[in-house]
Amino acid sequence: MPSEIFIKGAERVIYEGRVIALAVGTFAAPDGHTFERDIVHHPGAVSVVPLLDDGRVVLVRQYRAALDVDLLEIPAGIRDVAGEAPELTAARELAEEVGLRATALQLLCRFHNSPGCSDEEVFIYLATGLAQVDRDLQGVEEQHMTIEHVRLDDVPALIARGDLTDAKTIIGLVLARDHAGR
Repeated sequence: MPSEIFIKGAERVIYEGRVIALAVGTFAAPDGHTFERDIVHHPGAVSVVPLLDDGRVVLVRQYRAALDVDLLEIPAGIRDVAGEAPELTAARELAEEVGLRATALQLLCRFHNSPGCSDEEVFIYLATGLAQVDRDLQGVEEQHMTIEHVRLDDVPALIARGDLTDAKTIIGLVLARDHAGR
C-alpha cells in the first residue's frame, strides 16, 4: 500500500543516544485502526566507492562491534555535521578513512537500510580522479582499520563467497561495476 494512506501520528521518544534515537510511533491505517511501530531515527550516512584508474577499488576492513567481526567495506560515515551536504560528508570521509581526495564525486544512488523500522538514508558516491592526502582517522574502529584494494571484476565472487556482506558495500560496488561497464 502507498505510504500516503497511512497517517503519521504521535511519537514518544524512549531513548536518545549519541547517534540514534528510538521512538514509538502511533499511526492510523485507512480503516481507522491505530497501531504502534518502533522507529529508529538516524541522521543518515554516506559511502564512497573510490575507483582507481586501473579498475581497482579502495576498501577498508574495520571492526564492527554490533557483529563482533571485521568487515570489508567501502569508506563511509555518519552524516553527523549539521547542515553539511552529503557530497561534502563523502569527501571528508574519503580523506579521513583512506587518505584520498577525488576530483569527481558522482551520486550513484540513495537508499534506506531498513525502512520497516528506521528513517536512515544512505547516499553512495563514486569517487574518481583520486589523489593522496593525509588520513585523519576518527574513533577507535578507524584507528585499527586497514586499507585493501580489490578489482571490480572480483566483486561478484567476493559477494558469492560471503566475503562482502555489508549492504552499502554490495550496492555501491555493483553500481560501480555497472558504471565502469564491467
